Amino acid sequence: MPRPEPMSEEQEVFLRHIQKKGLKRTAQRDLILDVFLRSEEHLSNEDLYRLVKQEDPSVGQTTVYRTLKLLTEAGLAREVRFGDGRTHYEHQYKHQHHDHMICSECGRIIEFFSAELEAMQDAMAAKHRFQITQHLLRIIGICAECRRAQKQKANEEPNLQPKIRQVAGRSR
Repeated sequence: MPRPEPMSEEQEVFLRHIQKKGLKRTAQRDLILDVFLRSEEHLSNEDLYRLVKQEDPSVGQTTVYRTLKLLTEAGLAREVRFGDGRTHYEHQYKHQHHDHMICSECGRIIEFFSAELEAMQDAMAAKHRFQITQHLLRIIGICAECRRAQKQKANEEPNLQPKIRQVAGRSR
């Protein structure tokens, strides 16, 4: 009889959390956790549901939604909002703090960390005697690929200036 695979640290954290809440470990919750952990994307509930559904069509969207809430409560996931009207989730457990640049054209999300920005935030908080408990930085703009595509499109478009027809013998 094959031995069960040892649980990852994240699986153990999740199991302890659901047990504290009086919930049971289920194959569907395990699958949702596994799919979430395998993805390095910023997933919405709908995105994760589509990925889980590919592996087990019997999992319902409500189960995915409730499990994402449990993952967030357990400290494994973090809610992030990028201004598109949807809540996205990213890994939180043992992941370094980072900020986001979001392309307003294609939706691409670029994660970055800046020690200089962090130091400036700390300095501003100290100056104003403000205790930071959390911060989120979103920079909205246009990524290099979209800017390149816009420039290329502008170069390819014909000159749309109206042409003036010259009529012989008339002057304006």
